[in-house]
Amino acid sequence: MNRLCDFKEEINKCSKCGLCQSVCPVYKITGNECAVSRGKFVMLDGVVKGDLKLNENVNKYLDMCLKCGKCSRFCPSSIDVCNIFETAKYEYAKNTILGKLIFFIESKFVFGNFLKIFKRKSHIKKGQGLKLIYFKGCVNNIFPQKNNILNEIPDIEIIERDFDCCGQPFLSSGNLERFEEVKNKNLSLLDCEFDYILTNCASCESTLKKYIDAKFINLGELLVKKDMKFKFDKPIKVTFHKPCHLENDNFIEPLLKNCENIEYIKMDNYDDCCGFAGEFAIKNSKISNEIAKKKAANIINTKADYVITVCPACIIGLKKGLIGIKNAPKVLSLSEFLAFGKFSK
Repeated sequence: MNRLCDFKEEINKCSKCGLCQSVCPVYKITGNECAVSRGKFVMLDGVVKGDLKLNENVNKYLDMCLKCGKCSRFCPSSIDVCNIFETAKYEYAKNTILGKLIFFIESKFVFGNFLKIFKRKSHIKKGQGLKLIYFKGCVNNIFPQKNNILNEIPDIEIIERDFDCCGQPFLSSGNLERFEEVKNKNLSLLDCEFDYILTNCASCESTLKKYIDAKFINLGELLVKKDMKFKFDKPIKVTFHKPCHLENDNFIEPLLKNCENIEYIKMDNYDDCCGFAGEFAIKNSKISNEIAKKKAANIINTKADYVITVCPACIIGLKKGLIGIKNAPKVLSLSEFLAFGKFSK
């Protein structure tokens, strides 16, 4: 497991160019230099050199991060920002009473057994054809979809395993030991031949790609690949929110074109963050709400009936932004939305 001092060279690669300011959702709201990556790197450089202590004040600014990864993708030095912040969080949290309490709640004994209460085998039709290992994700285990679209897709074989959490919540809290535990458990279950790992959550897929070297396909991509068509009883206007952790959204327009009676309206800044990001919304509620309200304004401007997305956490963030707005569009996952339609040949 890496230590913060192992990232000394990586931290010093930051040229302080400030390009991260242009993409950081938190900086756009606060204008706070410590909210953006280069400001955090100045502090962490001081910690590595011994000029600063990794204290509560530094940790406060580490928590002022959505973990969206946009600064990393935009960084000319290609610095793995999130990995550095996660390591710093771990070194701080492991030595605090609150951190130890959070790590206990996230342990296999507490969090792991809590998930076991909800885990159940899906009634998924197993056929022959494309072999897919289905990573359902924690939210889909706790709140399973009522209409299972996978049963209607021809020529696929669904392989289910007793996967643990992808590990994203543990990275966010700095619980790197627990992350390693679920990573090793999940890797051990990839014990058969398969074509793709199928996901229904952008955050899960993004996290799994950190440690699984395999081909991934999300539900939308699979439906496009299989040229699945849907028919809705009446005309509906739809807009789409792209989660920060979704690498490729090329599937959404072709998929909606295959939906009869659907009009797709692309919102302004459709890929801007919703402001939720798990514990960020708790620790930085005011900033989270402001980001969510900005997103809600763009949604309302489309005059859509529904806003759809492919991340359970984003659904919460979008709903939060739309609270109190009269005649606001309904927020649904892609699979929930498609369940309103009928398969059309």
